[in-house]
Amino acid sequence: MANRLWHGCVVCALLLSLTACSGPQPILRSNKQLHLSGKQLAQQEIESCQKQVEKTGLRHGANQSTNAATGAVLGLTLGGAVGASAGVVGGLPGVAIGAAVGSGLGLVVGALGGTFKPLEPELPYADAVTSCLKEKGYEVRGWE
Repeated sequence: MANRLWHGCVVCALLLSLTACSGPQPILRSNKQLHLSGKQLAQQEIESCQKQVEKTGLRHGANQSTNAATGAVLGLTLGGAVGASAGVVGGLPGVAIGAAVGSGLGLVVGALGGTFKPLEPELPYADAVTSCLKEKGYEVRGWE
């Protein structure tokens, strides 16, 4: 049982490390500028605007590793509580086993759920990047 929990934690840690640097990206609305420049140049313009905004000290403030960590903590807490209450029937050993199993499952499920949560940048960062892209002729319709 402990071996399975250990494997789940290793998988979770690997997922977190793969997504640690991911930040929200603007989604461009299809318009004349996007059609003229193409997706590759538009992506370069997005990166240019993001770097320009980050030089001012603003940061996107959201990333998948933070979301995953938040989900993991929530899952760990709720999973432990549910597991402990489910184990009440077995007495003290049942509560302990239920809490351990519930915490482990909650940790993994919470981390995975948090990893796939949509990213929303902080408003000042989003406004500055959107403004920069607008000056270049692009329209931002959202963030992912």
